[in-house]
Amino acid sequence: MTGLICIALWVATLLLLARVVVSWLEFFGVRRPIVGPGRAAWDLLYDVTEPALRPLRRIIPPAGMFDISVIVAFVIIFVLRYAFC
Repeated sequence: MTGLICIALWVATLLLLARVVVSWLEFFGVRRPIVGPGRAAWDLLYDVTEPALRPLRRIIPPAGMFDISVIVAFVIIFVLRYAFC
């Protein structure tokens, strides 16, 4: 059971990291694909990570143009990994 939790936390870390990279790409002017597998992957990444980030955004206000909720999510995941793995 602990191994499954560790794998889930590792996958969550990778998904959040991918979300950060995609947001940086958007910031630097790379547009979302309109159609195709790139658009499906982009939308899937947002659909998977947004339910975890939305409650954190309600609690933690943005610091200017920076979204601190992602950093808090990373900290929570690292604490859980330290506790379970």
